[in-house]
Amino acid sequence: MKQPFLVVFRLNQVRKIPHFFLSISVLHKPGTYKDFQIASLPESPAINENGIVTRFVASRKNYLLIKRSFDILFSFLFIAFILSWLLPIVSVWIKLGSKGPVFFSQKRMGKNGRIFRCFKFRTMVINDEADERQADENDDRITRAGRFLRKTNIDELPQLFNVLIGDMSFIGPRPHMLSDCIRFSFVVSSYNFRTLVKPGITGLAQVKGFRGPAKDYESIVNRYRWDAIYINKAGLWLDIKIMGKTLAHCFNNITGGKKRA
Repeated sequence: MKQPFLVVFRLNQVRKIPHFFLSISVLHKPGTYKDFQIASLPESPAINENGIVTRFVASRKNYLLIKRSFDILFSFLFIAFILSWLLPIVSVWIKLGSKGPVFFSQKRMGKNGRIFRCFKFRTMVINDEADERQADENDDRITRAGRFLRKTNIDELPQLFNVLIGDMSFIGPRPHMLSDCIRFSFVVSSYNFRTLVKPGITGLAQVKGFRGPAKDYESIVNRYRWDAIYINKAGLWLDIKIMGKTLAHCFNNITGGKKRA
């Protein structure tokens, strides 16, 4: 049963949210909130009183430049040579399966707390809970076409446009729904650290097995922990390893039926 509640969310925790008070509805499940503890993890950077990061590793400038160049080049190539012919096929399948648009867009938290619209192929029937409740593996809102698209991660391909325009990167912490950002920030006090870099289509937390809805304390904290480790250790070699493991996971998902990000 859904229970609406009012959350007071400090603007210095997640910046550029236009309202000081956010009213949200969440799917309340036993143990999801009442047993939460506040996790104080050591990976957060120095911040000033306004919550703005005041230091970052200066030696990463070259890495970030190379990474952005990689993002632009390969997102363009994927869109031109793969999505260009795959898009019409997927679009017809989605439209034949259920009423609604081909694409699904949702507000997500980006770098430095900037809100952006994250694009996906629509995999669920139109419903009022799409911005509040992440789909489970056996969610009855998922369409027949949607199950295949989610299983193979093809539904994530429209995020190539997010990468091309600079909202996202190929590799980085996954962007969360705004309602989840608020919920997770009460579990992990340094949650805003993960917004120090651009969100990614895939990340270290995902290749470590933390995929799908984060419903309990351990899944939230561990997902954050691996995101923080990635930010501290980010480099070209780590990005290459994450990409390789992600591609292997996508191929395995065709027959493996594992949980998705």
